[in-house]
Amino acid sequence: MQALTSMIERIGRVAGRVVGTLYQAGRDSIDQVLKNILPFMAFIALVIGIINATGVGKWLANALEPLSSNPIGLVVMSLIVGFPILSPILGPGAVIAQVIGTVLGTQFASKALPASVALPCLFAINPQVGCDFIPVGLALGEAEPYTVEVGVPAVLFERFISGPIAVIIAYFASFAFGL
Repeated sequence: MQALTSMIERIGRVAGRVVGTLYQAGRDSIDQVLKNILPFMAFIALVIGIINATGVGKWLANALEPLSSNPIGLVVMSLIVGFPILSPILGPGAVIAQVIGTVLGTQFASKALPASVALPCLFAINPQVGCDFIPVGLALGEAEPYTVEVGVPAVLFERFISGPIAVIIAYFASFAFGL
């Protein structure tokens, strides 16, 4: 009888620890959502609303469309979209990339643009991807203020440099794979 009681007690203690750990993890998750994710989502919704209401996305897509017909134009497009000051503004919700992608998609569908530049176009319109999330990601990781101060510009400049390189690699890969 003593062995049975001891075993039940051990099982109860382990179950209590597991439930306590899961409960605390749930509390921590809700705390993170309330402190970091919801304010970021509200900000992104505001930026998306401004971009859609002002027509900036359409205007930018129409302004960048002529650059999509050649590799040099695609590299220039990548530099414009990945510019460290613009990329956090262009990145939220990928609104600009979606609008530009839609405009370019219609050009590919009508055969106004050759299919060989489809892959480089994809890389040219997306160097801003993730640039809007850097500060939030660092906040979620509870980074020190100095880390945020140094990390955000570092990632922005990395995307600015690696964007055109990705376009060039994609351009040559599109020929290698017969796209």
